[in-house]
Amino acid sequence: MEKVIIIPARYASSRLPGKPLIKIAGETMIYRTWMRCAKVLPEDKIFIATDDERIKQHCLEKEMNCVMTSEECLTGTDRIVEAIKQINADIYINVQGDEPILNPDDLAEMVEAADRYPNEILNGYTKIECEEHYRSPTIPKVVMRPGGRLLYMSRAPIPTDKEQKYISAWRQICIYVFPKDALIAFGKKTKKTELEKIEDIEILRFLEMDYDVRMIALSSDSYAVDTPEDVKKVEEIINSNG
Repeated sequence: MEKVIIIPARYASSRLPGKPLIKIAGETMIYRTWMRCAKVLPEDKIFIATDDERIKQHCLEKEMNCVMTSEECLTGTDRIVEAIKQINADIYINVQGDEPILNPDDLAEMVEAADRYPNEILNGYTKIECEEHYRSPTIPKVVMRPGGRLLYMSRAPIPTDKEQKYISAWRQICIYVFPKDALIAFGKKTKKTELEKIEDIEILRFLEMDYDVRMIALSSDSYAVDTPEDVKKVEEIINSNG
């Protein structure tokens, strides 16, 4: 089945304005993310979806495929929905543009999973390794059914006991696989669903629309950038790896 990667890139991030063009160890975040994707799929199968001319110009300079979308997209997935009007494929892989140290092996695993589960929505997850990440509101925590289907996702520290202890937990890795028909249905919503809006986690819209989401186990190498402190952390990781 024809697969493409689409990287949504919005300039007006509330927590980190201009995030896609922020330099991390000498390269922009969006270009670092694109380079990781190019280790898995051919460059002509990778697209940046943006609403900003500055990002578009950067894509032209770096010879990255770019499609323009509106400024009114509710989420990155809504931006993907707009982009598929210009990009024809069977399977759309959404890699968030704030994943500059994405493990290419994780992306390859998601591509292979798309073949194993061709008509399903897929999302990555990994085990939380410290209480700081468990308590962080910027990290969505994953709760699954025994068979690996998503039960719920929250910015709250879940699961927990009556004393709200950190026992064992899992976090989302922001790589998604979408069949085309699921994306089209997602985009028909003109506003966020109730839980999606409360949590600010877009994958919840699919649960609220009665779709199943299969979670795929990935490594813990990924580190999403949401704050200036995250930028420093990722630079440290990149520099320590040479």
